[in-house]
Amino acid sequence: MIREEDVYKIGILNKPHGTRGELQFTITDDGFDTDSQELEFIFARIDGLLVPFFVEDYRVKSGTSILLKLESIDTEGQARRMTNIEVFYEISRLHATDDGELNWNFFKGCTVEEVNAGDLGKITEVNNSTINTLFIIEKEGKELMVPAQEEFIVELDEQRKHLMMRLPEGLLKLNIE
Repeated sequence: MIREEDVYKIGILNKPHGTRGELQFTITDDGFDTDSQELEFIFARIDGLLVPFFVEDYRVKSGTSILLKLESIDTEGQARRMTNIEVFYEISRLHATDDGELNWNFFKGCTVEEVNAGDLGKITEVNNSTINTLFIIEKEGKELMVPAQEEFIVELDEQRKHLMMRLPEGLLKLNIE
């Protein structure tokens, strides 16, 4: 069974398209690129569980819209039951781009340490809805927002999912106030 921390939300299934089980799928995550990611399978949140579905076929309609055909969803009625369902993708399949660079979503689930401040917590979300991507770090119920910038990363242990950062002086105080 896949765990919540092993996936991240990429979009939502919308209304059925046609009568053969095809669905309209809206990508809500700017970091998910259909040109560089092969959609072999997805996870759908159904009744609180992450259920895997193999992708039979898909066609890109626009930058954020895809027509998606899932295995075992073969009728309009079956597709209608899948409407307004959140769609997730496995983080481990996204961590590297074609040129070998890490995708920011790889960092979800990493523990973060700052060279001067020590343990900051765990990255629970990567927010790329603004011009500057942010790591949302949670520790003891408190949330901290830190810019996801390569120049702030001192060291990354990919196996342990541990990130060492050196943040600009005063940045952590902005989150407290």
